[in-house]
Amino acid sequence: MDNAVDLITLRLFVRVGLTGSFAAAARYHDLPPSSVSRRIARLERALGHRLLYRHTRAVRLTDVGERYFHRVGEALERLDAATEDVRGAAHNPQGLLRLNAPVAFGRRHIAPLLAEFQAAYPRIEVELTLTDAFVDPVQEGADVVIRIGSLEDSSLVARRLAMQRFVVCAAPSYLAEHGRAQTPRDLRSHNCLVYKGTRGEQPWYFRVPGEPRFGDVGVHGNLRSNNADSLVAAALEGQGIVLFPTWLLFDQLRQGTLVPILGDWEAAGEPTLQGIHAIFPENRLRSSKVDALLTVLARWETHFPPWEAPAQFDPGG
Repeated sequence: MDNAVDLITLRLFVRVGLTGSFAAAARYHDLPPSSVSRRIARLERALGHRLLYRHTRAVRLTDVGERYFHRVGEALERLDAATEDVRGAAHNPQGLLRLNAPVAFGRRHIAPLLAEFQAAYPRIEVELTLTDAFVDPVQEGADVVIRIGSLEDSSLVARRLAMQRFVVCAAPSYLAEHGRAQTPRDLRSHNCLVYKGTRGEQPWYFRVPGEPRFGDVGVHGNLRSNNADSLVAAALEGQGIVLFPTWLLFDQLRQGTLVPILGDWEAAGEPTLQGIHAIFPENRLRSSKVDALLTVLARWETHFPPWEAPAQFDPGG
């Protein structure tokens, strides 16, 4: 094979085609961006065609590059599948698995899972990244992304792990001093501790169970944060009321250090109910590493039902 069209150069080209970025391809393959650019320029010279339009902020495929990208991508997928089959990876998955999850969810529920996962599959290395920023698995080169909320990526495959349920709650000391809100509108006269993330302040939504739509209730308080744990800590000290999913508050609710209120209402952080999903590019379906992780996550669903039943905690009004 001509050195200009060796496998690593073809993989770099496909990664640039997927992400539109030399830098992203360089990060994925742990190479300097200048090396990626030189290799692809050499590939273009060897083929006698321009494959990429290079712009200041982005890179896009030419018409010839688009056709070559699809043909090469399919060939590399077949090659990887054949390599896995010969190595017996279908029965003994191996290699690097890049996994991404939101910070609080990942720390509480994904990181503890990895010990069990890697004990079952000792030849898989895991690179876990926790971030609350929106992650595109194609752009970032992630094998699996745990995403909470809306799914709008038609090119991605999603496996739902659980529904996300929200609960409004406060410490017993706060409720003893300030009383309980009887309706969502009553929250306007309470100190509400509000999460403020990359999309701004999280609205508080409510509806009567069975109603089709949630209504936004404007709340205010003396503390906002982009860190959920900080707000939960403040609530535990009796500072105010919080709205968070039950997967975040389950232990405090079970122990009674936080008490649910407005039990006759359904709460949410979005105008519709949201799920917790594992998402991944369609071509990752053939990866035995991804299949192994999904198998463990499927068994792990037995841990989810408590999160989906906040009514098991005495709402107390």
